[in-house]
Amino acid sequence: MSAPRRCLLVLLAAGLVAACTGTRDDDEDRTTTTSSSTTTEAPAVDDAPAVEATLDDAAVAVQEIARLEDPVGFAARPSSPNLYVIEKSGRVRVIAVTQTGRDRPPRYEVQRTPILDLSDEVVAQGEQGLLGIAFSTDGRHLYLDYTAEPDGRTVVVEYEMGDTDRVDERSRRVLLEVPQPYPNHNGGHLVTGRDGFLYIGLGDGGSAGDPQGNGQDPHALLGSILRIDPLGGAEEVPYVVPAGNPFADGDDGAPEVWLYGVRNPWRFAFDRATGDLWVADVGQDEWEEITWLPATGGFDAGKGANLGWSRVEGTHRFRGENPAGGVLPIFEYGHEDGSCSITGGVVYRGEAIPALQGAYLFADFCTPGLRAIQAHDGEVLAERRWDDLPLEQVQSFGEDADGEVYVLLATGPVLKLVAG
Repeated sequence: MSAPRRCLLVLLAAGLVAACTGTRDDDEDRTTTTSSSTTTEAPAVDDAPAVEATLDDAAVAVQEIARLEDPVGFAARPSSPNLYVIEKSGRVRVIAVTQTGRDRPPRYEVQRTPILDLSDEVVAQGEQGLLGIAFSTDGRHLYLDYTAEPDGRTVVVEYEMGDTDRVDERSRRVLLEVPQPYPNHNGGHLVTGRDGFLYIGLGDGGSAGDPQGNGQDPHALLGSILRIDPLGGAEEVPYVVPAGNPFADGDDGAPEVWLYGVRNPWRFAFDRATGDLWVADVGQDEWEEITWLPATGGFDAGKGANLGWSRVEGTHRFRGENPAGGVLPIFEYGHEDGSCSITGGVVYRGEAIPALQGAYLFADFCTPGLRAIQAHDGEVLAERRWDDLPLEQVQSFGEDADGEVYVLLATGPVLKLVAG
């Protein structure tokens, strides 16, 4: 049962955004079936698999499965074997996957025609573009995040999809629009959580040094990861705010905000085995960081967390000390070797490379190769780099229904991690 819907005026430093929302009761966070989506029971924390430091044994290679134009985001659609990749310019492409035999590797083929082309609506310059893709838990709704003409504002939209890969363009609903004061730090990543809700990453608004102070302002949507329920809305109410959100009443922060204090969260992911949330945040001048936010019970990973920007950059002072209760990263690295911008990935839960089990995979846009850390209870047990892999200008990672991992390069290749 939902509380009465209401319209909230969210004051941003960049302007005034009207967001018509409601709230959904806490009990509905754990609902397994709704009229329009299917969610998964909360992960059992006590059943989390043990983590062993096995990275030295991991032999990793890559298999190119497709070549696209500036691929920047990846999603698997529930109930479909196919893979879905967004091109920065505004196109949604399908990689058809055909299993030719039980003991044979799958065949991958890029469908010639995009299932959706938003090129005329998207600003695709620098850090702007079509930046995020996700599906509802039943695969019937497609979500996209892009920077829009003419002003570069962030737009999150929803489309309905049928049993095939056909998008019903007439079903388009704009869920959220957020002004962007500068053209960088747009975030843009979308993830559908195991709770069935949509998580939206937004950078601090851009420029340098967070000039508008959005990172430490929980009332601002910028500098945050949001959580909304798009399937609980209606035509006049595009989404509702889950009652379990930390600021659902709007008193201490914007109701949509799930966590804050991020600069430019360039990819975040939930561990499909534990429910833990991993956030990769691009640094200012010196430090790239990865923050681990454990699920301590149900779907609470990261709830209300303050990741510290712009008081701190990683574990280091930037404009002050780490705020009270601020969550510091589990891992950080500097720019001494030419690194410049972290590309966050996923926790590996596939079967092809057993030695990677439980490792968090990531990369840096400016230095080649694959990187990984293994951690337990907030302590890094091992780290490793595979500098010899042909991975340059890594823009994004993704995982399929089986937990196998894919890597997207700005130069065009879509690559699958395989055993070396």
